[in-house]
Amino acid sequence: MKRTISLWLGLPAAAGLLAFALLPAIAQTPGPTGKIHGHVTNPTGASQAGGTVTLVGVDRIASGPGLSAQMAEKGSFPVDANGDYTGQAAPGTYFVIYRSPGTPADKVTDKFDNVKILLGQDVLQDIDMSRKEYIDTLTPDQKKQLEDLRKHNSEAMKANAVVNNLNADIRVTTQDIKDADAARATAVQTLGATASRADLEAKEAEIKTAKYTEIEALMLKDTGLKPNESSLWAWLGQAQVGLKKYDEAEATYKKVLELETTAKKPSPQAQGAANSGLGEIYARTGKIPEANAAYDAAAKANPAGAGTYLTNEAAIFSNLGNGDAQVAAANEAIKIDPTQPLPYYLKGQGLIQKATIDAKTGKMILPPGCAEAYLKYLELAPTGLYAADVKAILAEAGQTHSSVYGPDKPKKSK
Repeated sequence: MKRTISLWLGLPAAAGLLAFALLPAIAQTPGPTGKIHGHVTNPTGASQAGGTVTLVGVDRIASGPGLSAQMAEKGSFPVDANGDYTGQAAPGTYFVIYRSPGTPADKVTDKFDNVKILLGQDVLQDIDMSRKEYIDTLTPDQKKQLEDLRKHNSEAMKANAVVNNLNADIRVTTQDIKDADAARATAVQTLGATASRADLEAKEAEIKTAKYTEIEALMLKDTGLKPNESSLWAWLGQAQVGLKKYDEAEATYKKVLELETTAKKPSPQAQGAANSGLGEIYARTGKIPEANAAYDAAAKANPAGAGTYLTNEAAIFSNLGNGDAQVAAANEAIKIDPTQPLPYYLKGQGLIQKATIDAKTGKMILPPGCAEAYLKYLELAPTGLYAADVKAILAEAGQTHSSVYGPDKPKKSK
């Protein structure tokens, strides 16, 4: 919460002057002028928004014993939200008076004497209330309040600096994740489409390692600065999985779930990401039941991402060559959202591992459900990334839509 300190002193507008009488402001006749501008800083050292800067000049010196004079305002200029002001007035010597918002007309917040405005020139006159001369005019209570504010502001500035650094790191992390996901395409672009598979895979691994290493370094630092922020730990876990540091990643994801159990406002996304991450770790380390349970937990924690989690599970089992687990995960993903094409492709890829070859015809014999899955993929994504591969497989097996569903049977609805 932003806190303020009372910024006007209990002093008359002409404090420090002898027998000065301030006349009402009068309209000035346009004529040759000079400019004045400056910045207002409050006693804490921060910019002071609002209020007015007023120029007061000697209108005439009164006769008689003692010192007396009659004063008049020669211009009043608002201070903007950044603490800046600007204005113009006839050339002369002025008292520059600052009044903070709410300051009575017969009181001042701060003032400067003998400020000269010159014809055609722009004079700089800052109002710096953090200077010693001003602080010395404060009452003991005001000084104590100021010290408390300075301490509060210092802590707030440190907290803001941490937040700014975290936000900068999060932007880098988000881009690194995108770059890692696009590593294959980047490798092809860098090496050319004619590069060998081994070279492309090596380049892809190099890109991913660099990106995940940077994320890990940033998140190790940031979780130390803000250890109760579960999303930071989730990004750290993702980087550790990408670097194949599975034991460390498992502990990190469990830390996310631990934080979420005590969070005032739990995050379904963080819980889903942590459980999905654990599922990937268990799948890659051969713990199939644990992997299935973790992915199920991810889908339950964040239903909006359930289809993505289970599709990812099927894709990971595909990479690992575990066709049965791949098909099971793909079926679960299809149940959640039957309009997404990728799970059908992954199901077909899992089933095709059980394909056989007809000894007489030499044609591939697809296992039950395989052709249907492929055809559904083509129905949903006729020009999709895997469409050409799917068509080639079906052609090799001598399969068409009619041979699967029958010539007189209507096509199954979506």
